Amino acid sequence: MPTYRGGRHEYGQNFLTDTTVVDAIIDIVDDTSGPIIEIGPGRGALTTPLQTLGRPLTAVEIDSRRVEHLRRSLTADVDLVHADIVRWPLPTTPHVVVGNLPFHLTTAILRKVLHSSTTTTAVLLVQWEVARRRAGVGGATMMTAQWWPWIDFTLHRRVPRRAFQPEPTVDGAVLVLTRRSRPLLPDRDRAAYRRFVHAVFTGRGRGLTAILASVVPAPRRPAVRGAVARAGVAPGALPRDLTAPQWVALYTALGRRGPDASRSGS
Repeated sequence: MPTYRGGRHEYGQNFLTDTTVVDAIIDIVDDTSGPIIEIGPGRGALTTPLQTLGRPLTAVEIDSRRVEHLRRSLTADVDLVHADIVRWPLPTTPHVVVGNLPFHLTTAILRKVLHSSTTTTAVLLVQWEVARRRAGVGGATMMTAQWWPWIDFTLHRRVPRRAFQPEPTVDGAVLVLTRRSRPLLPDRDRAAYRRFVHAVFTGRGRGLTAILASVVPAPRRPAVRGAVARAGVAPGALPRDLTAPQWVALYTALGRRGPDASRSGS
């Protein structure tokens, strides 16, 4: 991110100023329940309306100058924490995360949220292209595919760059991560499933059928074409083209009892 007047470059500060977007985010959060953790409150554009929801609110801010300003403007019932969210431990009890993420820390914060089993929902303002890929629009990322059985990724709306001050070089988007109440796979499959997805994404071959044949054990290779067909996947599709149910179907048919994925790591 370039340096802009009004926001500190080292913190990637691009403050949200569009009240329409603020209202949309608050409406999403209002449909959830439980304590709220806000990432990077900045000038308090989201913090102030979040207070009106009447729920426990913790705001984690890295910039000491912003912390001082917020302490003068927020009510006493907001727990304002001066810390780096990447290092700050999320609560071990159920909670909702909301925030306008520094674009350069998006991946690190997403990983933190995904690995938090107590984060029930995350309402995040991120780069437009990142939101599209995480939600599987125009092709999903490996990170999304590895978490899809347990997390639903929803692209809520595009946010034009003019909604920020200073204005960034790209548009943003509201991305909502919701932990599924009924996972598509049991938790005991998580490690094996993630290895399977990693192996498929990094496997060699022209099209999914060829890739799968290169990563599953030899005894299962004759079953690849049938599994691809039953999952409703075109043989020439790529891993990024699959939906969550298709990943689960392929893993169940070809990977559940020990795919040749251990060679690929996680």
